[in-house]
Amino acid sequence: MCQVSVNIPNEVLYDTHMSPSDAAAFARQMVALGYYTQNNVSIGYCAKIAGLSEEDFILLLGRHGVGIFDRMTEEELLRDIATV
Repeated sequence: MCQVSVNIPNEVLYDTHMSPSDAAAFARQMVALGYYTQNNVSIGYCAKIAGLSEEDFILLLGRHGVGIFDRMTEEELLRDIATV
């Protein structure tokens, strides 16, 4: 597994009222969101990156206006529905 470090100025933490752990969680979530929207990485992997359950990652996508069905073809969607 790859680990990435991000330096966030203390002033940003102060202005956003975030603790270092809040900022780390935010960064993980935004990286995961970017991987999902720009690189077509799966919900499962992105949820792991974000440190969230798949359900919570889907809720995060919704809060950012990203639909989980946007990239599915009609055939893929019908196949997924049939397997439920």
